[in-house]
Amino acid sequence: MKPTDFSRNLTNFLSKYLPGERGMSANTIYSYKFTFILFISFIEQQKKINVSKLELKDITKGCVVEFLDWLQSERKCSDATRNVRLGAIHSFFHFLQYQHPENLIEWQRILSIKVKKSKKEAINYLSIDGIKLLLEQPITSTHKGRRDLAMLALMYDCAARVQEISDLKPSSIRLHKPFTIKIIGKGNKARIVPLMEEEIVHIRRYMTENNLLEVHSGMNPLFCNSRKEKLTRAGINCILKKYVTAARKKNPCLIPERISCHSLRHSKAMHLLQAGVNLVYIRDFLGHESVQTTEIYARADSKQKREAIEKAYVNLIKKETPDWIGNDNLLEWLKSFK
Repeated sequence: MKPTDFSRNLTNFLSKYLPGERGMSANTIYSYKFTFILFISFIEQQKKINVSKLELKDITKGCVVEFLDWLQSERKCSDATRNVRLGAIHSFFHFLQYQHPENLIEWQRILSIKVKKSKKEAINYLSIDGIKLLLEQPITSTHKGRRDLAMLALMYDCAARVQEISDLKPSSIRLHKPFTIKIIGKGNKARIVPLMEEEIVHIRRYMTENNLLEVHSGMNPLFCNSRKEKLTRAGINCILKKYVTAARKKNPCLIPERISCHSLRHSKAMHLLQAGVNLVYIRDFLGHESVQTTEIYARADSKQKREAIEKAYVNLIKKETPDWIGNDNLLEWLKSFK
């Protein structure tokens, strides 16, 4: 079977352009690949075009808009997810501008599709007491409980994303002063995060128990399942959900309804901010590109906003004294009512 121009270009885009020229991470490439799996499913189901016959000329701006609407109507995707899928499609057609400039008008029509304005959700985070309660839930008399405690405590202490925790290796951690951890974040960008001695005690105990201090274990997964495979994002989320449920039963006031692995990252950022740490340092700690991204925590911290307003508040309204204060006759008259 002769490959179509769509199949050739999509293969080059995913296997050569993204990893080679753009240097995209495996996770980003997977996200783009999944977008086109969905797009092909839409084309086959809704347009009745078999993927083996799909050509670039079949893809128009109208077709892409229909696909985005289908994501939300049929798959119940959020506006944010729709925008992620549109970003992958935009990247592909930006690539095609240079591969097939003869269709430049249509590619630019597709590139003109705007992202959908989405509602920004409030940041979900735990108080310090909530974090303490959560970390009390793993049963440390069991092997899994000790692993889970070490993992959740580390996820909070270094404000790591769930994929960053999944990708950690024993060699990522410096167990001698100054204690640090090397985290590979989005776009394969590395950052060095300091660790406190209290956390090192837990992680060293866990690594000793699992023979992860040996030289030959340096590139093994730091956190793995019973089959010695690294924990996946879904697996880590499942572990957290178990302890969140247990903690909520003990004190529902401390554990919000919606808590994810990213909530631990948010929690650490908020606690750093509340402790008076400069936003610039929090930006570097989280691995953000710009301090503007980190400012969401300052905007979300109602306690700091209230304290700042109270410090700056000047009472400009004259304080009025009720008529009966200092008026004995009026006061006696009011007392006469029963």
